[in-house]
Amino acid sequence: MCHHGYGSTVTPATPALGVTAAPLMALGPSTALDLARRADALGYQSLWTAEVTGPEAFAVLGAAAQVAPGLGLGTGVLALQLRTPPLLAMAAATLQAMAPDREILLGVGISSRVVAGQWHGAGYGDRPLAQVREFVTLLRECLSGDAVTFEGDFYRVSKFRLGVKLGDRRPRIVVGALNEGMLRLAGEIADGVLLNYLPASHVPWSVEQVRKGGNATIYAYVHVGVADRADADEPARRDLFSYAVVDAYASNFTRAGYGDAVGAIRAAHAARDRAGALAAVSDEMIDGIDVVGDAALVRTTVDAYRDNGVDVPIVFPLPWGADRVAVVDATLRAAIGAS
Repeated sequence: MCHHGYGSTVTPATPALGVTAAPLMALGPSTALDLARRADALGYQSLWTAEVTGPEAFAVLGAAAQVAPGLGLGTGVLALQLRTPPLLAMAAATLQAMAPDREILLGVGISSRVVAGQWHGAGYGDRPLAQVREFVTLLRECLSGDAVTFEGDFYRVSKFRLGVKLGDRRPRIVVGALNEGMLRLAGEIADGVLLNYLPASHVPWSVEQVRKGGNATIYAYVHVGVADRADADEPARRDLFSYAVVDAYASNFTRAGYGDAVGAIRAAHAARDRAGALAAVSDEMIDGIDVVGDAALVRTTVDAYRDNGVDVPIVFPLPWGADRVAVVDATLRAAIGAS
């Protein structure tokens, strides 16, 4: 990883570490900016934002670029159905032009039928691998600055030319991936792959799939919080239940070793037994994926993801507890080893 242009708080020997505002988006965009300032001061290298129905990603990152001059800026991840590749190239190039010495990380993914199809009315499609391949191919052409004419199954563009002048640095394309086909595709076509909702023990299998495709940088959201484990029990159950009922996540959880819990969660959910579904989320699953405890546990958890093959862990601070701001701050400090 290149550390050119990062703030003086980071020495070249510092292992790369990012942070995401994803779990805090419901608290509003100002929370993301507070996180950016704090992370920059502590020596984090990148800030990532999510986008579902709350704050829009590029507005948040543009503001963060101004308040946290040492941070790379990433989207993790955008539902690719919601923007055309030319528009996404324009957004990323605008951010890069405003922060020419920084890493801009353009994380995209296929999202879900609910988010892309129902909430945004953008459709979902039935050929996710083909659509991601075509989207990333066209996006890369649009970022080149050359005139682009493209005729594909999903996108048709005639004579588009990016009107933002860029220097040597270009946005890097990162694909969010869970399962075998998408991991391999991401390795082949993207600069990076973003893993999410997996225990550290499942990272080696995921990296192995990526490497079948190519040499993409491995990023991963690491869900951690410095808080009382008892305070995390209920929100962790709700969190993992909401993903276990999505097919792509269910197969990923099952492959990671949580098949019994996933089966029980989905059976209860199908029977409209929400309480039973929440109860079926196992402690093993919580402690593998949503890791809450003392500062030492958070620190060793981040190290475990790195030791298992993640190039750039991205701290996903779980704001569970009475004082969410204090929990997030303690988590940021623990993850980077600040005293």
